[in-house]
This record gives sequence, C-alpha cells and structure tokens, in this order.
Amino acid sequence: MATHRIFAAVAFAAGIIASSQALAKSDSDFLTDAIKGDNSEVALGTVATQKGDSKGVKAFGQTLVKDHGKAKKQTLAVGKKLGIADTDDLTEEATAEMTKLNGLSGTAFDQEFATYMVSDHQKDIAEFQDEAKTGSSKVAKLAKKTLPTLEKHLKMAQSLAKP
Repeated sequence: MATHRIFAAVAFAAGIIASSQALAKSDSDFLTDAIKGDNSEVALGTVATQKGDSKGVKAFGQTLVKDHGKAKKQTLAVGKKLGIADTDDLTEEATAEMTKLNGLSGTAFDQEFATYMVSDHQKDIAEFQDEAKTGSSKVAKLAKKTLPTLEKHLKMAQSLAKP
C-alpha cells in the first residue's frame, strides 16, 4: 500500500513538472512566434496606412511597419545562432484580423484596427515580460530590449481606441 502511495506521489509530481514545462515556451518557439508577430504587425500596419481613415491610424500603421521591421531583424540575428529560420508567415490571429479589416472602411476600420492593436499588444507585452524573466540570456535580453517599443505601441493604440 505504501508503494502505491509513493508511486502516486511521484506520478503526481511528474505531472506537475511536465505541465509547468509545457507552459513555458522554449527560446526557439518564442523567437519563431516573435518573427511571425513582427510579420503580422508589418502587414497590419501596411493595411492601416492604406485603408486608415484618420491621420492617427495611418501614422500608427507607419510606426508599426518601421518598428516591427527593425525588431524582426534583431530577432533573426539572435535566432540565427539558435538555428531559427526566417518565415513570412503571420500569426493565425493576424490572418483572421486582416480578413476582418479588409471588409471594413472609414471609422469602422479605424476602431477595429485600434481595438485589435490594444488587445494584441497587451498579449505581446505579457509574453515578452515572461520571456525576459525565464528565457536564456540572449533571448531574455532581446525580450527586455523590445518591451519599451511594445509598450509605446500599446499607448498609441489605446489613444486611438478611445471613442
């Protein structure tokens, strides 16, 4: 009977360890997701410069294109050392958002774009903060370096999302 309890305790502990490891992204997964995220922000920013109704949305789109183009180059430089390949893929969320935005125009486009950017950048900031704390030295350093830009983008999106 004691053997069963020990086995159960070991199995339980192993399950906890496995699930906590599954929650933490590997450095390579983080970098791959960051590259897709940068691609997504550039693509969405480009659409905003073309379809945005307000000067603010168009300017924010240009900022996204410039800043995330630069961020992708930095991410690829770190990723190259870890064998991370470049991709032109977007995130699934951004692909869905592109479809939604392409069906909108005027103030409806601007509001949807700003609302999505607030949500997206809040999620990105949380992921980059987590990576800054738990990632390997080079990847954590990249995450820390990127956070101020993401926070600036969030503030810009929040100001555009206000009615």
